[in-house]
Amino acid sequence: MKHIAYAPASIGNVSLGFDVLGAALAPVDGSKLGDTVEFVAADTFSLSVTGAFADKLPGDTDSNIVTHCYRYFIDKLSASGKTVSPCAITLSKNLPIGSGLGSSASSVVAALHGLNDFYGEPFDETELLFIMGELEGQISGSVHYDNVAPCYLGGLTLMVESNGQIATKLPVIDDWYWVVCYSGISVSTAAARKILPESIPMKTGLTFGRQLAAFVDALYRQDAILAASVMNDVIAEPYRKSLLPKFDEARDFATANGGLAFGISGSGPTVFAVTNSLAEAETISQWLSDNYIQNEDGFSKVCKIDAHGSSVEREN
Repeated sequence: MKHIAYAPASIGNVSLGFDVLGAALAPVDGSKLGDTVEFVAADTFSLSVTGAFADKLPGDTDSNIVTHCYRYFIDKLSASGKTVSPCAITLSKNLPIGSGLGSSASSVVAALHGLNDFYGEPFDETELLFIMGELEGQISGSVHYDNVAPCYLGGLTLMVESNGQIATKLPVIDDWYWVVCYSGISVSTAAARKILPESIPMKTGLTFGRQLAAFVDALYRQDAILAASVMNDVIAEPYRKSLLPKFDEARDFATANGGLAFGISGSGPTVFAVTNSLAEAETISQWLSDNYIQNEDGFSKVCKIDAHGSSVEREN
């Protein structure tokens, strides 16, 4: 029996929700935008890596985050007194590294969701999400859930991290299309965090809180106009956009051609635009393909919010 886990790409921060908002993505053309991890029973553990961006990963599979996921997962089982047989794993690395699309989160979520399914679901949803955050933190340097939570749970998620609850799913505006464009260059999460100031003015903090509260309220009332109007990044974008060539030009085009909001996906360099028209989304996507992409690794996709998150299928 082969177990095949898939985890979608995601937008971290969603502009107005630094470290506390995330959104899972599903291309409207029916294609998949995310990593796949396969599991089969074996005498010894092994990891093979394929996919469009496999050559961007370390050649030593011991350094691969999926190997770390496997060892961490097995250690957690052992700590609870459970012993299991090894498995052979194949990672299909389809998301670019350092892209701002939750690439590491996609690998972590697919690996751990798949392992949990393969070994009979020893961990519940909250326990598994906690483990995912721990492993993602090994890469980014700190534990945060704004990519792993939407990637695993699906939808648009708000990080709660209180009273035993890590995240909650918010309502979405069904009419919105989300254009994401990866320029082809790489920006590490750690480097993108270093460029930020250690503190922010009180006025900025108040704006951040006001926007986030208004956004959540607008989603519940399905007030798309208000929700879009507060999608402004006052925390990270003023500093991080210097790392993204042609960011201002891309924003100007998107907002002049139907874009309701525009921002940096996660740490960048991927940018995203929100619009309520498929035709406008395709126009923005084409312009970004022609003007924002820097090399052959870049791509642009028109998406909707992926309501389901990661999944596992089984094949004989």
